Amino acid sequence: MIVAYGTANLLQSVAVSRTRQEKNFHPSLLLRLCEQRTYLVGVGFQMLGFVLAFLARRDLPLFLVQASVAAGLGVTAVFGVLLLKWRLPPAELALLALLCFGIAGLVIAARPAPSRPVGSATEAGLAVVLAVIAVLGFFAVRLHGAPGSVALGSLAGLCFGAAAVASRPLASVHSWDRFLAAPLLYLLIAHSLVGQLLLGLAMQRGSTTAAVAAMDAAAAVPAALIGLFLLGDQIWPGRQWLAALGFLATLAAVLGMTRYATPQHHRAAPPSRAVPERLATSR
Repeated sequence: MIVAYGTANLLQSVAVSRTRQEKNFHPSLLLRLCEQRTYLVGVGFQMLGFVLAFLARRDLPLFLVQASVAAGLGVTAVFGVLLLKWRLPPAELALLALLCFGIAGLVIAARPAPSRPVGSATEAGLAVVLAVIAVLGFFAVRLHGAPGSVALGSLAGLCFGAAAVASRPLASVHSWDRFLAAPLLYLLIAHSLVGQLLLGLAMQRGSTTAAVAAMDAAAAVPAALIGLFLLGDQIWPGRQWLAALGFLATLAAVLGMTRYATPQHHRAAPPSRAVPERLATSR
């Protein structure tokens, strides 16, 4: 799951750097991106990561699954260095080590348990959140550079976090009839599509690392809190301190990477299309 999301971030970043910048909050950006094989391969990896995360949410708490999704940023950074010659300062290597420590702590502290069922109030709340994010995205798209990357990335994270909240109880539905009829399924799809659009817009405006880090932080924190207080996520007795330490370490590592982030895709795109094409055709 971590490798799948990290690879998806990298490939989508390469594709976005080749696409004319979209100045409006409009789905035409996704249509243009879908014309690129690199982007479609990236989406394929993202779908693989999503399926693995969805299955994990059946029994694992959101604070663990969302932190693991966020850890994909470390994979993006490593692959960027190896394949696209991104610069990785020594301090970012330390942050990657901190990221591994945080995930390990969460794995030890998380107690598997099915989600509590949710009612119509939660479903209505997710629908309202989607509408609010769409309105904010309409204004945030006017920002450029690092502020635009962080603002749009954060909104994308809120969408993906809401999708994670919807998928936790949905993953416990065992009947296909109930699964296809569940409003949570369509809320999950809607949040994912809007989040994908916002992420593409964020990557166009600055650093890939900054956009993805903002997205992961915004997706992890609200989802973790909702999971603990609403969905019945559990921690092994006596390990609450380890869960808190692991989550904070993971979040600090992800946010810390924005301190050293530079506009990588502006460096990576001009030299040659050979590396991205190899990425797209070798899998």
